[in-house]
Amino acid sequence: MQPTYSLADLFERVAATVPDRLAVICGDIKVTYAQLDERANRLAAILQQQGIGPGDTVGLQLYNGSPYLEGFLAACKLRALPVNINFRYVAHELRYIYENAELKALLCAAELDPIVDSIISDFPGIKVRLSSGEAYEAALAASSPVYEVPVRSDDDLSLLYTGGTTGMPKGVMWPHRALFFGALGGGGYYRKEGPIKTPQEIVDVVRNGYALRYLAVAPLMHGSALWASLASLFSGQTVLMRPELDFEAEVIWDLAEREQANIISIVGDAMAMPMLQALQAHPGRWDLSKIMHFGSGGGLFSSHLQDGLQAFIPNGKVADSIGSSEGGVLGSGSRPQSGAGFIKLAPRPDLKVMAEDRSRFVGPGEEGVMVRVGHVPAGYFGDPKKSAETFFVINGERCANTGDMARVEADGSIVVLGRGSQCINTGGEKVFPEEVEEVLHKHPAVEDALVVGIADERWGQRVSAVVSLRPGTEVSDAELKAFCREYLAGYKVPKTLLLVEQVSRSAAGKADYRWARARLEEAEPGVVGV
Repeated sequence: MQPTYSLADLFERVAATVPDRLAVICGDIKVTYAQLDERANRLAAILQQQGIGPGDTVGLQLYNGSPYLEGFLAACKLRALPVNINFRYVAHELRYIYENAELKALLCAAELDPIVDSIISDFPGIKVRLSSGEAYEAALAASSPVYEVPVRSDDDLSLLYTGGTTGMPKGVMWPHRALFFGALGGGGYYRKEGPIKTPQEIVDVVRNGYALRYLAVAPLMHGSALWASLASLFSGQTVLMRPELDFEAEVIWDLAEREQANIISIVGDAMAMPMLQALQAHPGRWDLSKIMHFGSGGGLFSSHLQDGLQAFIPNGKVADSIGSSEGGVLGSGSRPQSGAGFIKLAPRPDLKVMAEDRSRFVGPGEEGVMVRVGHVPAGYFGDPKKSAETFFVINGERCANTGDMARVEADGSIVVLGRGSQCINTGGEKVFPEEVEEVLHKHPAVEDALVVGIADERWGQRVSAVVSLRPGTEVSDAELKAFCREYLAGYKVPKTLLLVEQVSRSAAGKADYRWARARLEEAEPGVVGV
C-alpha cells in the first residue's frame, strides 16, 4: 500500500516506533502510544459497525483527556471527519453545529448528557452516540481492535470549527497533508533537518528526537491546543493535560512542575496574566527549570507579560506566535523594534501579503493582508460562497486569507499589524484593537479588556472598550483615558469605556468581540458603569 500523509497512517507509524512511551498523561490516567492506538482502533470498530465511514462527520463534544485524541484518531482511521464542538455551547448553539456539520456520530462528555438529551432526537442522522466514563470504557473493552481499514489518502479531511466570536462558526476543511505541514510543522518543529520529505521519515523524527513533554493548557476543542498536541504526538512526545475545567494558575504550575513539562502553550493575556500573578505571589514555589519553551497563540500576548514570565523561566524562551483556523500555524517571532505592529515573522515562501483588492502580492514597504499559500484548507464545509471569499487564487497560487493586516519589510520579513476584520476606521485613521488592548492591560487596575469600533456619526467609528477591573481596585474614566494617552495617539484612545464584572471570552481565552460590541451598543456613549 502506498504510504500517505493521512494522519491515521502517520500516527500508526509513530505508535509502532515507540509503543511503550507515554503518549498522554491526564490526572491519574496514563496511556502509552500502543494503548492510544489500540483504543482508537477499538473506537473505530464501534463507529464502523454503526455505519460510520469515509466522509461522515464525528463530533467531539469532549473535555480534555485521552478520549478526545482517541475520537480524533478513530475518525481519521475511517476517513471520517473529526469535528470539534465547544463543550460550553448551549442548546441553540449546539443545534447549529450539529446541523451545519451534518453530524453522523457524536462523542460527548457524560456531564453533558442532559443538554445532549434535550436535542438529540431532532437529529436522526446521528447514527451513534457515546458518552465518556464507564459506558465508554465498557464499550471499548467489548470491542475488537480489528476493523476494515479503508484506503487512506493525503486528501482525507479534518474539520475545524472557528470560535464564532466574530460571526457564526464555520467548519474549515483541512486535508490531512495540508494540515500536517501547514499546522503541525510537518514533523520539523523539533529537529534541525526540518519537515519530513516522505511519510516513512516520521519514524526517524520519533526515533531520533527528544522525548519531551508538552502541556496543553487550553481545551483541545480549540485549534491551537489540538494542533500543538498533535504536533507533539507526531514527534513522539508526551502530551500533558489537566482534568480540571476551571482555569487555576496554581494548579497548572503544580502540574508543570510535577510532570516536568518542557513545553507549555497558552492562549494570550487571559491565561498569561493569572499565571504570571501566581508566580509573583509565590516566588520560588515552583521549579520551572525543565521548561524549554513557553508560548502563546490565538490571542494577544502583551510584551510586558512576556517579559514578566521570562524572568521566572530560567532555561526556556517565552515567545509569541500567530495562527488561525484558516491559515494554520503562521510562525513565531518577537515584537518589531520600531514598536509598530505585534510580531515580526521571518521571510518564508508560504507567507505573502496581498493588496486589499486581491490583484497582486505587495512588495517591501507596502501594506496589505497576509495570506498563506501552498498547504491551505479546501474551504468551508458546505459553504462554497464563504469559501470563495476566504480561499482564492492569486498569480496561480491558492491562498488562504488570514485576515491579518501586515507590512512587508525591506528584507522580506512580515510585520503583523493587527486583525483586519476588527480594524477600526475612525476619522480616516486605522486603529487596531490589539494595540489599544495591550495598553489597557498594562494598567495595574485592569483585569481584562476588549476594544471594538462602534458606529459614530462624526467619526464613522469610535474606539470603544469593555473593561473589567481587578478585585479591590478602582479607576475613573478620566484616569484610564489619561493612561492610554501616555502610550497612544489621541485618536486611538477609547472614547467610550464600559466597566463590566467580567469580560466574555471563550473557554480557550479567545476574545468575544460580538459580545463586546453588543454590550457597548446597549450603553449610552461615554457612560462608564457595570
